[in-house]
Amino acid sequence: MNRNQYNVLLILIMVLCFLGCVTNKKSGSQMEVMKEISVDQRVDSLLAKMTLEEKVGQMNLYNGFWDVTGPTPQGGSAKLKYEHLKKGWVGAMLNIRGVENVKEVQRIAVEETRLGIPLLIGFDVIHGYKTLSPIPLAESASWDLEAIRNSARVAATEASAAGINWTFAPMVDISRDPRWGRVMEGGGEDPYLGSKIAKARVLGFQGNDLTKNNTIAACAKHFAAYGFSEAGKEYNTVDIGTSTLYNTVLPPFKAAADSGVKTFMNSFNELNGVPVTGSEFLQRDILKGAWDFDGFVVSDWASINEIIFWGHAKDKRQAAIIAARAGSDLDMEGHVYIQELVQLVQEGVVQESIIDDAVRRILKVKFELGLFDNPYTYCDETNEKENIGHTKHHEAVLDVAKKSIVLLKNQGNLLPLQKEGQKIALIGPLAADKNSPLGSWRIASDDHTAVSVLEGMQQYTGNTLTHHKGVELVVGNTAFIEEVQINTTNRTGIDEAVAAAQTVDVVVMVLGEHGFQSGEGRSRTHLDLPGLQQELLEAVYAVNQNIVLVLNNGRPLAIEWATEHIPAIVEGWQLGTQSGNAIAQVLYGDYNPSGKLPMTFPRNVGQIPIYYNYKSTGRPVDTNDNVFWSHYTDVDNTPLYPFGHGLSYTTFQYSNFKVHGTEFKIGDTIKVTVDVTNTGDYDGKEVVQLYIRDLFGSITRPVRELKGFELVSLKKGETKTIEFKLSNKELGFFNNQGEYIVEAGDFEVFVGGSSITSLQSSFTLK
Repeated sequence: MNRNQYNVLLILIMVLCFLGCVTNKKSGSQMEVMKEISVDQRVDSLLAKMTLEEKVGQMNLYNGFWDVTGPTPQGGSAKLKYEHLKKGWVGAMLNIRGVENVKEVQRIAVEETRLGIPLLIGFDVIHGYKTLSPIPLAESASWDLEAIRNSARVAATEASAAGINWTFAPMVDISRDPRWGRVMEGGGEDPYLGSKIAKARVLGFQGNDLTKNNTIAACAKHFAAYGFSEAGKEYNTVDIGTSTLYNTVLPPFKAAADSGVKTFMNSFNELNGVPVTGSEFLQRDILKGAWDFDGFVVSDWASINEIIFWGHAKDKRQAAIIAARAGSDLDMEGHVYIQELVQLVQEGVVQESIIDDAVRRILKVKFELGLFDNPYTYCDETNEKENIGHTKHHEAVLDVAKKSIVLLKNQGNLLPLQKEGQKIALIGPLAADKNSPLGSWRIASDDHTAVSVLEGMQQYTGNTLTHHKGVELVVGNTAFIEEVQINTTNRTGIDEAVAAAQTVDVVVMVLGEHGFQSGEGRSRTHLDLPGLQQELLEAVYAVNQNIVLVLNNGRPLAIEWATEHIPAIVEGWQLGTQSGNAIAQVLYGDYNPSGKLPMTFPRNVGQIPIYYNYKSTGRPVDTNDNVFWSHYTDVDNTPLYPFGHGLSYTTFQYSNFKVHGTEFKIGDTIKVTVDVTNTGDYDGKEVVQLYIRDLFGSITRPVRELKGFELVSLKKGETKTIEFKLSNKELGFFNNQGEYIVEAGDFEVFVGGSSITSLQSSFTLK
């Protein structure tokens, strides 16, 4: 198409928009013509007709500010926001949900404004909408990418049925510090696993066709390095080197971008002395430059305004300049852009081309969602009624919940429980809890709707089951925005629980964190069992040592005493709506646990950060029988449970481990094979993991790096050969300039069922 033809086409587009597109009352033939024109052309046509105020309005994101089905706001901030909405000065809204409510705000946007630009409707669909999957960290323990993708698909199906077209998920932050409460929201400590999970979740949310009304735009967050907040303290500073940034922090974000994620969210931390909301290096140079990302970047809640509190901007005016120039396209509840940007452009301080770039990106996502063709595509009452809470969704979240459970210890094969003839005491403050297992970030779900462990175990009627709370975990009511008050004084119930434990064959104890003890704003300096639970555990152990400890938690805990004394420990996380059924089916052996830890469990808080892919030091081991080597004097260097650890009711044997060759050229594909045999008495699944070590590099490399895994199902007695392929993609790394390089040298390869596997081989790359 030459320039004259393009101009004629552009004029045609503008005429069509004027006649019908503006009011969203186009005829069928007009709509068909519009659909044949590229999204970029449609965006350019619309942008050409927008005033500066309308452009800046598209960069403005408001939280729901009034009861949509009630009277219109009459005063204060709500009235001002309402007026902005009617003027077309709002590009997106969050926390508006339900078809009735979404339809009304969308109606105002498309029928009462000059240009009729539809809204993005955002929501924190973190691990489900009404029907909840396990918290993301728990789900990551499944290492089952298809199950994780399907979990996001269920979440998208329900959220879209409620009128939502955009989720602030997945969180792809890598973190090595379980003190940070938001580890519950991510994929753990490893960039390779985290990248695979990021891709699975993006594809689950967005599907294969974003114009379908059961898909929603995803948002990779938090860009970047939020998971490395100093001391694990929420909203804190971050100080890491470029090697960690390029090789650990950024890979999952790049994987999300390569998977077609439509939006990114920046974060609350600073990096290199610059709040990342105002980082041109991250947003312009890397994301929109080197990665060629064509979606848009949304700030986290009021993070543009917070540039002031970091001491990087004097006032909102300067914060707006910094954030806009840096590439932060959409201001979430900061009220900065809407107040400052128009005047800044008029004064020539901020170039209008910066505004145009941001608005193009935002409009493009709206076009790709099909909102301009049908602004009400997500507003189907029948769809809402039929899809939210559907039976098939409960089946799906039960499936992933079972797959997420990790068997940490099973001394003497205490598990699985017998299905008849046993006396079992179920003890603990979380055993009958129907709220805590829902976990954090479940704002659309209904309280007290989880299946409790008690309810799950009551489905098995062959044993005598009694229940005793033992102690209360929390004091009073809890809510998402409140601090959880932990009981540290009321021991009522301990004596009763101990007496019950004396009379039974097996004690199942359900202990851990409350669901609102992890998540945003919930950093902890103690990672033991909160409150009086440790006292309860030890009191019961004193009279009956046949204890199965079921942990409900949102982060790795420091449970060294339990590991030394309790024969069977099950990491049951916070598993969502079907939590109790999943745990009961694992305890009774109807599902053989197959989960593996996505984060290292420390012996105590003093070891943190502790992670498997650490680097050697100049003095890594004690060679001279003295104190001058890298260690603690009061605790071992090893973790309590390593990354990748997880047992099964069966056993697996690895044999015939081969690297097919000893010398290779850079660019060659290296084949690695190993035979895995189920040598136990149960059918089961094993996550076969492959790690490498680059022994000598221009930048020092970790002692081990995960570079492949396969989830394999094996019948008892069955053997399968597992094949991995290593290429430049797995063997290289990023230098301190962000360039990916592959270097010649010696490599070690490890294969096994966890990151501490001893099965080893080697090769040379020339």
